Amino acid sequence: MPSSWDPTDGALSPSAVIPSDWRLWSESRPLFVRPMTGGLTNRTYLISSGEALLVLRHNSPLSQSLDLDRATEAQVLDRATHAGLCAPLVYCDPQHEYLVTRFIQGQPWHKQRPGAIERLARLLNRIHALPPVNSQLGIEQKAENYWPSISTQADFYSLLARLRSALSSSIRTVEDYREGSCLCHNDLTKENLIESTDEKLIAIDWEYASMGDHYYDLAALVEEHQLSLAQQQQLLSSYLQRPLNRNDWRRLLHWRLIYKYLCVLWHAVQWSTKKDRTDSGAINTQCQTLLQLIPLSH
Repeated sequence: MPSSWDPTDGALSPSAVIPSDWRLWSESRPLFVRPMTGGLTNRTYLISSGEALLVLRHNSPLSQSLDLDRATEAQVLDRATHAGLCAPLVYCDPQHEYLVTRFIQGQPWHKQRPGAIERLARLLNRIHALPPVNSQLGIEQKAENYWPSISTQADFYSLLARLRSALSSSIRTVEDYREGSCLCHNDLTKENLIESTDEKLIAIDWEYASMGDHYYDLAALVEEHQLSLAQQQQLLSSYLQRPLNRNDWRRLLHWRLIYKYLCVLWHAVQWSTKKDRTDSGAINTQCQTLLQLIPLSH
């Protein structure tokens, strides 16, 4: 991810960062402080409004290609704000061009800190207990929504097509396990889990949130944070509050494969929509690795 603000990468100039309708959410004109490191698509800035520090996110023009539901995100953020699970929402532009939240002082969650896995399991249970929304993560449809934005000329396209076919059985398997849906964050990466200075664990960047299978969030945590087998067992047993069985592990494995597949598709969309396309070797490697892992799930 970008480590510094580059005026040539499509980011706004400081003078253009503050939206023209700032009076809807600030008593005085907010001030630009600095660009923030973050995702590969949105542009995020630290700004000040009076005594308060805020985070202003200008939404990606690729929102539709990345299958982002900004209306659902605003609804979820409102609920997560009231539950104290996120950086509090300040304002969401009705046209979904930008979003403003409070800035939370803290550091990324780390798996090695004492009690870290248990705190993570408690946060996940609280997220999954939030009231439902009218947006469902359908894995097959989610994957298919990415395909029209992927270049058929890409050298990794044939490998992706093989993955598309090979993972159909995993998708059918997790549907057989489904026990219902709950509200899921769906993007609990290292950057999106923050331990505040008052030792409170929160999640940020809820743009992929929807109703779905709770194992998707568990799989994302395992993959994104590279949890060891012992840490996986600790997370699952703390989250489920019961001893684990064979089906728990099998279900997690299938969701891990599906999560990896969706991540590869996401990167393929990013690559396909860039004017100056970088080397696609990383995507080829991801595809090949995943194809080697699929037989282990059977």
